[in-house]
Amino acid sequence: MAARRRRGHNEGERGQSAENTGKPSGSGGSHVGFLLGLWTLMTVQNWILDFGRPIAMIVFPLEWFPLSMPSVGDYFHMAYNVITPFCLLQLLDLCPRRVPTTLRYLTVVFMVMGASIHLVGDSVNHRLIYSGYQFHLSVRDNPIMQKLEPQSLVDSFELLYFYDEHLGHLMWYIPFFLALVLFAWGSFVPSSAPASQRHLPLSGHILLWPSALYYWYLVTEGQIFSAYIVSVLAIILIVLYRQLTSDQVLDCNGRFLLYTFLLTLAMIAGWVGYLWNDTVLRQKYPGLVYIPEPWSWYSLSFDLKR
Repeated sequence: MAARRRRGHNEGERGQSAENTGKPSGSGGSHVGFLLGLWTLMTVQNWILDFGRPIAMIVFPLEWFPLSMPSVGDYFHMAYNVITPFCLLQLLDLCPRRVPTTLRYLTVVFMVMGASIHLVGDSVNHRLIYSGYQFHLSVRDNPIMQKLEPQSLVDSFELLYFYDEHLGHLMWYIPFFLALVLFAWGSFVPSSAPASQRHLPLSGHILLWPSALYYWYLVTEGQIFSAYIVSVLAIILIVLYRQLTSDQVLDCNGRFLLYTFLLTLAMIAGWVGYLWNDTVLRQKYPGLVYIPEPWSWYSLSFDLKR
């Protein structure tokens, strides 16, 4: 009986403490402030391991990485496939409001699977550069594919392109952006919270620019504008809903994510405006949403063959 009374007393204290702190059940713990180290790690590794991947393949001598073996870019991709899921799990673990564990793990597992599919397709496609493949042309319009015998082999390269540019990107980026939306969902504090929890520090404002520039590259090169814009709209709707129903605002980390996405949107608009009248790229991207890939523009403007 005494033990039961003590348990009841302890539970009552915990419940009263939760009410006093204003934290809902399932909270991720006390607010940790702006995650400068984690955001910096994500930005640096994104630039080096993702953006730098095709550049490293061009810079490093081909003799070091024969065409029959993984390239330096493939090793970059492998490292990305390990570090990025770790960063996402860390972000979700540090939310002021805990994201359901099963949802966190499923999101990251699907992202790793999609990134791994992309690793294989991208590895082969980028090696085709050395055989005269031109990224600004479709698979069948490439001169080396038109000379290929038998022509049925072109179907295999189109399947490879599908895994690389479509299925791989969708399974990689949709869970990736979903994880960031879940992070935004959990990154709210009361409007009366200290300013250090609500306002973005100077370091965050500085980090916004390289982070947004990377996401510009990610959205344009990955051709994932739909997933990106849906994520932006979802975060904005979550913000409006929380402000209207519970008097909560985004904390400094949630603001960093939202501001990054909004700055990215401005960069994408400038990129599309710059290439709006490019007739060659218009032929490759004929759809309603015209967002050329940077590497297609680079392939069109410069000779990538050695």
